[in-house]
Amino acid sequence: MAVRTIHAFFLVVCAGAAAGAQSRLPDPSLPGPYPVGVTTTVFVDAARTDRFTNKPRTLVTDIWYPATDDARGLARNKYTDFFPGGVTPEIDAILLKTYKKSAAEIDAIFWNHAFRDARVRPGRYPLIVFSHGNGGSRHQNTFWFDHLVSHGYIVVSADHTANARHTVIDGQLIPQEASQRANSAEDRPKDMSFLLDQMIRYDRGGDSRFAGRIDTGKAAATGMSFGSFTAVRVADADPRFKAVVAMSGIGPAPQTNLTVPTLPMLGTEDRTLGVKGNELIRAYHARHQGPAYLLELVDGGHFSFTDIFKINKNFGDGAGEGKRHDSGEAFRFTSMEDTYRIINSYSTAFLGLYLKGDAGWRGYLEKNHWPGVVIWKAKAGPASP
Repeated sequence: MAVRTIHAFFLVVCAGAAAGAQSRLPDPSLPGPYPVGVTTTVFVDAARTDRFTNKPRTLVTDIWYPATDDARGLARNKYTDFFPGGVTPEIDAILLKTYKKSAAEIDAIFWNHAFRDARVRPGRYPLIVFSHGNGGSRHQNTFWFDHLVSHGYIVVSADHTANARHTVIDGQLIPQEASQRANSAEDRPKDMSFLLDQMIRYDRGGDSRFAGRIDTGKAAATGMSFGSFTAVRVADADPRFKAVVAMSGIGPAPQTNLTVPTLPMLGTEDRTLGVKGNELIRAYHARHQGPAYLLELVDGGHFSFTDIFKINKNFGDGAGEGKRHDSGEAFRFTSMEDTYRIINSYSTAFLGLYLKGDAGWRGYLEKNHWPGVVIWKAKAGPASP
């Protein structure tokens, strides 16, 4: 067979294989096949002293995971289940101030797909470590956690003590402390590396439920707002993180790891970051030398990338009504349904390619599936699988 014929035959085979791989992939906008479990625990880093509590650094942590099929017979997780000690009057006051709703009112409207303390499904799943926003919470992105876990991931997310909206440790309520923000910027990346350490320990038998279940060699650093800044910083410092998803926030340059596969996201009409904050995100994507994708929601805001729709659909800055930066014209932010579908779809494809190594997702990532609603920029790099 002539060399040219062999080459042509090779290209046809490769193209057919790629098309076949893509045809076998699930619809990334739909939930995956696995029920979702969630459990709450507390991790203590005895090697660090918390500069607010003056005690060992303690992280109240949730873990989302693929559950066994019998989980579907359990009661669905409620919003108040995220408070193992119960909702105190002090916590209720914080919720009322933040959301204009009490815990009971939030319970009545909050939805998610997780079953609390369900049995862990057999298998081995890549790990996603998430960092919440400034004054946010470990459970602020359940729309995203549920979706990814249903596609076969384990998600771990902790309250960054004194920078979370509220945390309860040993019965003590610790609200967000503005004075601790600078300390939190230093502590947060260390928290994420510590969480990865704990998941390695769990996988090796530290918790029998998760023994042999967590593929910690395939770990992604992810976050929203201040947590997005954190995810990028921990990928700079800790090479164990193999991918980054950074929602609505990037700190100022320099970032040192510009080859790790990355998916930054932003809302064009973000009122919290403002125009300059969004430019930092675009500049980070432009500087990046590895595989880098940029998702921009044209009618998105800062809180588009959170659960806020579930609690207050008219919260603003991503949910409900807004005014455009350039003209002051009134408009409505992209709906919850479309926003979540877009974020979940691209996240599933990105992590499927760069954590699971399923090359069939590459074609999905090369295309803008929501033109006019999304600005999508894709560039491959030397780290592509």
